[in-house]
Amino acid sequence: MFGKKKDGPTAPAPAAQKETDVSDETKDNGGDLSAPPLKPFSRKGSHAPKPPTSSGMASEMHRRPPEVSTTARRIDRARSLDTTSDQKRLIVGRDISLTGEITSCDRLVVEGQVEVTLPAARLIEVAPTGVFKGNADVEEADISGRFEGELIARGRLIVRAGGRVQGKIRYGRIVIEQGGEISGDMQTLDEGD
Repeated sequence: MFGKKKDGPTAPAPAAQKETDVSDETKDNGGDLSAPPLKPFSRKGSHAPKPPTSSGMASEMHRRPPEVSTTARRIDRARSLDTTSDQKRLIVGRDISLTGEITSCDRLVVEGQVEVTLPAARLIEVAPTGVFKGNADVEEADISGRFEGELIARGRLIVRAGGRVQGKIRYGRIVIEQGGEISGDMQTLDEGD
């Protein structure tokens, strides 16, 4: 059983040497030889993790947000600042034309064209694309487009660059940006008015 093989001489010394080398590595690694073999990379950069399988959510994440015009951004910013009059707000969008009398409106935003009478409102805002023709009695007016008619701004009248106000204008205070135009019969309101 433990005898010599008759076929030829064997070399037990190198095998014994290999066993001691493996046993030393086993001792160093805590006795664990179950590490997976390393695979070579097939090309440069292929070691990056692959994205998860396609699902409906993946296409949603890469969509570009819609572009918003500067007028819409300014109007949205003004809306976010004023949350008290959300129920009494009227927005006349681009390519919309409105004629008549607007009552019980705290805030009017004009991006299209209106030919109206606005007897009592807190704020009117005429966007750069907006045209207001008629009469308005408001606390504050912010004109970036065109206003024609009679305007009473009891608090403040702001004429932005590119804005044009024409007609009979009464105001408590006035701010005219460079490039804004105002013409007609203008007067400051007294405290009693």
